[in-house]
Amino acid sequence: MKLTFVLGICVLSAAFGCALAVAQDYGDQSGPPPTHEYPPDASPVPLEWVPPQLAELSSMASMKENFTLDRTLLGVAAGIVPDSDAPVRQAIHKLDGVSVHTMRFNEAGIPDEGAVQAIRASYHLRGWKHVVTTSDHGGPLRNGTTDVWFVLDGVNIRGAVVLAETPRSLTLVTVAGNLSPVDLLHLRGHFGIPKLDEGDFRNSPVQ
Repeated sequence: MKLTFVLGICVLSAAFGCALAVAQDYGDQSGPPPTHEYPPDASPVPLEWVPPQLAELSSMASMKENFTLDRTLLGVAAGIVPDSDAPVRQAIHKLDGVSVHTMRFNEAGIPDEGAVQAIRASYHLRGWKHVVTTSDHGGPLRNGTTDVWFVLDGVNIRGAVVLAETPRSLTLVTVAGNLSPVDLLHLRGHFGIPKLDEGDFRNSPVQ
């Protein structure tokens, strides 16, 4: 049964599917994402932390998934990436962890747009570098906005946060590791990270 589930998910994304199947053994995906307070000297990319407004929206979602992948689970994901996607495998190996929070709402859509704005503001208050805002209005299935923040530790990029919003869904992905903008581009389509355009990063350089 587990093998069948893994094969079905891998149709969408090999790395994402395998890691998700393994991650299901590590926690309940149906509850709201937990919130934690971290001291100033904590890791610059605490994977367990989410803005409080995200947990509030999650409680109102009709469907939700929350999971975190550590280096061991990411190694499983990297192991099934085909040789033709070697840059993707290399980018995954640079990750220390990934957390994904996805929620889908009914036909009325996201119940509180102000909460989404508060989520964006929370990363600004944490001092993370906002590098990309993209809007895609290519139809009802692609209509949405994506924001990307880099988590900087001095001059080093220690990770990134991707917030993807559509009229009926919200996905927050936090990745920790030692990354470059190119690495994040290679991770597009995996772990819930949308397929951003390379020009988005070129037009919004890290300063």
